[in-house]
Amino acid sequence: MEQVFIYTKEVEVCGSLSGVVTTPKDFDPAKESLPLIVFLNGAGERGPDINNVKTHAIPKLFSRDPDYHGLRVLTVSPQCPAEMTWNHLAFPVMEWIKSIAKELNADENRISVTGLSMGGFGTWELLCTFPDFFSCGAPVCGGGLSWRAGALRGQKIRVFHSVDDTVVPFSYSEQMVWAAKANGADVMFFPTDRYGHNCWDHAYEQTDLIEWLISNSK
Repeated sequence: MEQVFIYTKEVEVCGSLSGVVTTPKDFDPAKESLPLIVFLNGAGERGPDINNVKTHAIPKLFSRDPDYHGLRVLTVSPQCPAEMTWNHLAFPVMEWIKSIAKELNADENRISVTGLSMGGFGTWELLCTFPDFFSCGAPVCGGGLSWRAGALRGQKIRVFHSVDDTVVPFSYSEQMVWAAKANGADVMFFPTDRYGHNCWDHAYEQTDLIEWLISNSK
């Protein structure tokens, strides 16, 4: 199996979704079931150029080195179509995720989700809409509907946001963290004060976030 490839599937609403998939060296889905990280891109990386998905975070790191940090992990990064958002696509993107997870024989107990900016909103949305599917989640500089946080009970979540973010207000994450904690979620909040909107380089490259995503099981 190729270490980096594009996976495309027909889905409702937007016609089809494509995404970047990475696998570790010598991976054979017939012989191995690995943890899978789902990554949701920001608004600036929306379609139609699939290479834009590799601009930041998980797909950037793993497309450059599918064996990043010596980790045996699968990553799948669908590309949000132009003029749409992940919140529009919760059900179609889940259809896409389940399809590629099955093809890769991913460990169904270790499928995590993370994303930045618009993808951070999408991460909260998927965690609330499909509360029993993911092993854990990590929204980065996103936000959500705090009144839906009852669905987050028992979920393991790490949240990153910079106080000086002028694109997505810090309060958006703050509100979700408060609501999630109040509803029994296991939340760790990592506020910073020096990265502006781009706190994702810090989150994914300077903390143990990736290892944490892999370590959790349902």
